[in-house]
Amino acid sequence: MKVLKFGGTSVGSSENLLKVRDILNNGEKKIVVLSAMSGVTDQLVKLTIGVKNQDITGITQILDRLREKHLDVIATIFDAKETRVALSNHVNVIIEEIKEVTSCDYSEELYSRLVTYGETLLTYIFSNLLTSNGIKNSLLDAKKFMHVDTVENPNINKVSTLLKKEILTQEADIYITQGFVCKNDLGKISHLKRGGSDYTATIIGAALEVEEVQIWTDIDGFHNNDPRYVENTRRIEHLTYNEAAELAYFGAKILHPQTVSPVIIKGIPVLLKNTFNPSAAGTVISGEKRTTGLKAISAKDNITAIKIKSNRMLMAHGYLRRIFEVFDNYQTSIDMITTSEIAISLTIDDDKHLVEIVREIEAYAEVTVEKEHSIICIVGEEVIADNEAHKLFKILNYIPVRMISYGGSNNNISILVDTKDKVNTLKFLNQKLFSYEKEELVI
Repeated sequence: MKVLKFGGTSVGSSENLLKVRDILNNGEKKIVVLSAMSGVTDQLVKLTIGVKNQDITGITQILDRLREKHLDVIATIFDAKETRVALSNHVNVIIEEIKEVTSCDYSEELYSRLVTYGETLLTYIFSNLLTSNGIKNSLLDAKKFMHVDTVENPNINKVSTLLKKEILTQEADIYITQGFVCKNDLGKISHLKRGGSDYTATIIGAALEVEEVQIWTDIDGFHNNDPRYVENTRRIEHLTYNEAAELAYFGAKILHPQTVSPVIIKGIPVLLKNTFNPSAAGTVISGEKRTTGLKAISAKDNITAIKIKSNRMLMAHGYLRRIFEVFDNYQTSIDMITTSEIAISLTIDDDKHLVEIVREIEAYAEVTVEKEHSIICIVGEEVIADNEAHKLFKILNYIPVRMISYGGSNNNISILVDTKDKVNTLKFLNQKLFSYEKEELVI
């Protein structure tokens, strides 16, 4: 069995849904994880803001747009009038259900309930599309088995037990289910964060120990740089789990940051494919180390740099632990860190509790905060041993670099720059590290 996940762009229109149908119709046994249609989750997030602000007019407008979007799809891809009427009625029921939820007071649970409705709407329509085309399938409710307990460390065994029970009661060759949605350790509806359908697919893959997990998107796999900003990027044929995890965590939009973690122990390969070019080879992610050295560059935005300076305490026993405990208490992860004799510089990508963190640390140190930075990550197994790796440091002659970090792993060198310099940094590094015209090494 395989797990195939299709993202929002892949299911973002009537035409695209038909492409996905054709990809699936090959007689193989599979579980299909679907995102919401592109733009739908964004609308649902706006809906939660409307609930916060008690904006009844705004809520009504969003619900009308969601209703119209899904009814238009039904009208386009279904020929039988009875089917169109039945599906339209079902969509109207769900929209009314969403409306009732918006009348409740705002909470984190309400947020999760609202933002996960997009997958519920889409999977019901798509399952019926397959059925109307004579493709036998079964629709599974992810809320019945995606009991992950915690997003950071999902309970794979629990998911496995519940999912196998669901599959046994609904025998089919194709199972359709929702990405993104899950239940937490309290049994309440939650979510796997934005882009979390990738993560859903690999959790399911690990739970069932499948042959392969396929992530279908709108690009021919990982590229060695961000094609949105850099010309002449190249597809990467293969990445190790570690390389893919580093690239995803440090900003590669093609993959959710935690995607590969569930499948590493099981050794399940992940294949990245293009819905709009199915014959393309894509990128394989596995535990096999086929090559070493420079592989790719990615960039992570919305980074806050924090400098903590103390002439008296930095070298004192327990001082670093005291600093780290502040961030831990506010559940704020640190991405990069460098130290000097009297100061620590570090970065975070979540500034939700920044005011509280700074307030606590200022009790015993001087704190400087700089926002709107980007981490540029250069990735490859044993990257520092690559003969071309030294060229990345030429960036110091052209771009103001705030921090450089290497040593946390052997496959990642990270530099911190002002976000306004991000694109130029990506282009410069691409030219120096991946140019076909190699410069002569001078020592």
